[in-house]
Amino acid sequence: MKKRLILGFVFLIGFLGSSFAQIDQSPDVGVIEHLGKTIPLDLKFVNDKFEKVTLRQLINKPTILSFVYFDCPGLCSPLLEGVGSVINKTDMVLGKDYQVITISFNYRDTPEKAKEKKTRFVDKYSKGKGDGWIFLTTDSATIFKITDATGFKTKAVGLDFVHPSAIIAVSPQGMITRYLYGITFLPIDFKMALIEANKEQPRPTIQKILMLCYSYDPDSKRFALDVTKVTGSIIIFFLIVFMVVFLIKPKKKN
Repeated sequence: MKKRLILGFVFLIGFLGSSFAQIDQSPDVGVIEHLGKTIPLDLKFVNDKFEKVTLRQLINKPTILSFVYFDCPGLCSPLLEGVGSVINKTDMVLGKDYQVITISFNYRDTPEKAKEKKTRFVDKYSKGKGDGWIFLTTDSATIFKITDATGFKTKAVGLDFVHPSAIIAVSPQGMITRYLYGITFLPIDFKMALIEANKEQPRPTIQKILMLCYSYDPDSKRFALDVTKVTGSIIIFFLIVFMVVFLIKPKKKN
């Protein structure tokens, strides 16, 4: 009888776990972390000065990668605002201690648009260190390679995109060391991500756990509590506790 009960609970937890995983994971949009992996440094881009460059030429210090598209009506501008805000709040010097590289994942974006977008944000946030924040555009094949290498998954919807909101810390050798999620970033998290990148120390972030419970609402342009995800987590947690208390504990007494 007890064996049947155990098998029943194992099956139930497995079923709920797989269902919850299907709810949480999106095959089309999201971030699949590639911590410790090296990005392809020989990919070619055009910078905001209309120069052809490779990531190998650019990445020579701890680097924050951000992916946006310049006509984005939703997340992209708030994300860049968040990056700019934390640049102003950290005591590390942009262009000297680290750099930020913003890559458009829309092949229709041009270097002219990149320059325009850079002017808007750099003048406001970079403390005069414009060369420390670089905006890049490229072709669709290169976009796929860099987003695939970093696990940044987007989906085209007409002329717009559905996409996640995150920045990625990369070491001077091109190793992915940290993902920071959301549109605002704590200075201590930002600084630690850069320090870890400089030491080539991949680290997971607690924000990944928080994002399991929250989803972005494009209408309000805010992150909202995802009741389905939270409920699934609570059910699985209490089922595990039930098994421990009523099945494993009596066995120890016997």
